[in-house]
Order: sequence, then C-alpha cells, then structure tokens
Amino acid sequence: MNIHQISVFLENRTGQLAEITRLLADNNIDLRAISIAETADYGLVRMIVDDSHKASKILLEHGDILSMTPVWAVEVPDCPGGLAGVLAVLAEKHVDVEYMYSLFAHQEGKAYMVMRIHDEPKFLSTLGDLRIRIMSMEELGLK
Repeated sequence: MNIHQISVFLENRTGQLAEITRLLADNNIDLRAISIAETADYGLVRMIVDDSHKASKILLEHGDILSMTPVWAVEVPDCPGGLAGVLAVLAEKHVDVEYMYSLFAHQEGKAYMVMRIHDEPKFLSTLGDLRIRIMSMEELGLK
C-alpha cells in the first residue's frame, strides 16, 4: 500500500521553510520525513506527515502551492549495506527509483525509505519476490 507525500513549492527566501514547519507544528501535525530540493527560482519540499489531508488543507488555506503524490515506504535492514542490497536488486530487475529519502522513524534492526517509483507493478513484484516489506500507513502511524 502506498502512502501520501505532500510536495510544497516554496519561494527561495529566508525563513520560508521555518514558516511552513511552524504552521504544521502550530496545527499539531507531526513531520515523519522531509526532503528539500532547490532550483534558482523555487524550492521543493517533499514531506510525509502523520495526517496528510489535514496538512494539505492547512497549507492550501495558507496559500501554498502543493501536490499529493503516492510513494512507497520500504523496510530495509538497518545495517551497513542494507539499503545497497535492496537497491542492487531493484537495479538488477530494471526498477527505476525516481527519488528516495528516509523516514525519521526506525525500529530495532529496521529502517524505512520513502521511494517514488516509475514502474509500480514491477517494483511490487520484485519486492514481493524478495520478501521485502512495504509499510502501510497504519504501521507508520499515518492518517
């Protein structure tokens, strides 16, 4: 099952990221993962929050431009080479990872990576063959 990622387009100005994170905090929305990219004209913040629908509503009311994207949270061994092994198998099966970042949470021996995938059926088949778990929204405490 995929999870919801919120992507927010930000002006490249000092304090913009602080403003967005404060808005979420003031509305009791917990960040679970965040990735920031920038161009000369704007920044792009990708985030996983505990309540994506509430967060989207608040950000839109604030005047932010955003999109919701389905992404996958994959459990990987939390040890040297754990992620490398998963990525090697995906590459061997020609599964393209468009981008990736980590979730803040982890459990003993396990970490979680958020992945945006081009060919989802091939991705799901490959992970199923390897018995690599895809985390559900419920398992991650997301709404």
